[in-house]
Amino acid sequence: MSLLTPILWILLLLPVLCIAYFQSAKGQLTYLLLFIAYFLTDVYVQILSRQLDTILGWHTRFAWTGKLASLLLAVVFILCMTKDQWKAAGFTTSTNEPSKVRFGVWVFLGFLAFDIVFKMILFPKGGQFNAETFAFQATMPGLTEEILFRGLYLWMLDKVFLPKWQVKGISFGWGLIIVTFFFGLTHGVVVTPDHKVKCDIITIVYLTLISAVSVGILRKFSGNVLYPILGHNAINLINATIRIL
Repeated sequence: MSLLTPILWILLLLPVLCIAYFQSAKGQLTYLLLFIAYFLTDVYVQILSRQLDTILGWHTRFAWTGKLASLLLAVVFILCMTKDQWKAAGFTTSTNEPSKVRFGVWVFLGFLAFDIVFKMILFPKGGQFNAETFAFQATMPGLTEEILFRGLYLWMLDKVFLPKWQVKGISFGWGLIIVTFFFGLTHGVVVTPDHKVKCDIITIVYLTLISAVSVGILRKFSGNVLYPILGHNAINLINATIRIL
């Protein structure tokens, strides 16, 4: 992946940010700069960490070093936040009312059931079991990406674009729309080392409308980032399992 990739991601996100700016009540715009600065810092930390793997001769199937570096950066940032900010970002031991949590879980499970059926039909099968694959998919993606997308980024963007919709007593706004789309975008667009842009529209649409929407709803109705972390890792483990059937 080229170092230009994160810049392209931000540029592709700009139209959505502009729409959100004109369609929502304005909060603290400094948090938008914080979101962009933190996002770029995190991605470049991950890229440089993967290059360190190459230099040191560490050969792994997955980007353990990059994800651990991302997690460390997030922990340092979270420790600089106040307790009220922790709760607003979902870093708390408490949850919303049980009825709201149950609703979020059932909606997530509905999306998950569709996801399983869809992938059972389309995914290639017959692969070999690999312990590292299952260890990684059970931990790193959900832990690091949910702390960022449904935790820090959602919190930052909700401070910029104030939530204006209510569903079952839960506030929703452009912040959730942005992180949902951005999640799909960052998984489906890449600039290669030879500066060619590759765009997988199907990946962007599917991850946005199925995976990101489901864990986003789970995050909002639970009020706790732990739920989308578990949901995200469950999706990844199911993906890995289907491929070896």
